[in-house]
Amino acid sequence: MDTLTFWEGKWHEGNPALMGPRDHAFWLGSIVFDGGRAYEGCGPDLDLHAARAVRSARTLGLQPAQTADEILALSKEAVRRFGSKAELYVRPMFWATKGGPGPISIDPTSTRFCLCVYVSPLPNGQGLSLGLCRTIRRPTPESAPTAAKASCLYPNSSRGVAEILARGFQNGVVLDALGNVAETCSSNIFLVKDGVAITPIANGTFLAGITRNRTIQLLRGSGTRVEERTVLPGELDSADEIFTTGNAGKVQPVIRYESRELQPGPIGRKAAQLYRDYAHTQRIC
Repeated sequence: MDTLTFWEGKWHEGNPALMGPRDHAFWLGSIVFDGGRAYEGCGPDLDLHAARAVRSARTLGLQPAQTADEILALSKEAVRRFGSKAELYVRPMFWATKGGPGPISIDPTSTRFCLCVYVSPLPNGQGLSLGLCRTIRRPTPESAPTAAKASCLYPNSSRGVAEILARGFQNGVVLDALGNVAETCSSNIFLVKDGVAITPIANGTFLAGITRNRTIQLLRGSGTRVEERTVLPGELDSADEIFTTGNAGKVQPVIRYESRELQPGPIGRKAAQLYRDYAHTQRIC
């Protein structure tokens, strides 16, 4: 068993067919999701991921019937079914099946839900290479539903990934509409200068992630100074350290940025250890 999906009151193994070609989400993109992690029997911040899934649905105009507490309970049930040795991705999803009165609008009452939990090994921790995306930027709140973890936002990021892979990097740094650093194509970013951890301030163009926010809290609680502020691209060229935070890899060091070779530094290592220690307080099984 590598995938469990809760759908219509039952657990299904594998990848069940849930949509048809006339469903609104299938062709008009009215779908949101969230992603939590479970590993070593622990599920750090699964409650926050469940709550954000509900918020994202409402932001997109959907009408979720499931509560965050119900999603959390299902998530924990799935983790227990897999057991404590599994490394899992926990993905609740909401989408619309019908259109509303407008030409492409959503019928909120047609909102459906599933929870997909599947085996997804954590990265090996050896580090990432990053380049600066030149072909895309993050959209503004006026041009896209940036306050939601909406699937329609990801094709733009995947364009950035295609560019960056072609240039020999693993992920890319994406700028906002004003030319300031926003995030990577799939995670939040931190740099370190003179012992201070710095991350782009949430300005509405990207999601200030749950792992990002937890890392800030943990670092500040340990006495490390953390600044949330506007970050210029040139600051990455002289950073002492760079690391990323996100659900897929949690806290990962950057070992190359453009032509610069970097080493995992003390603040990044500290952040990773603090997060590991925190995760083990969130035991499920």
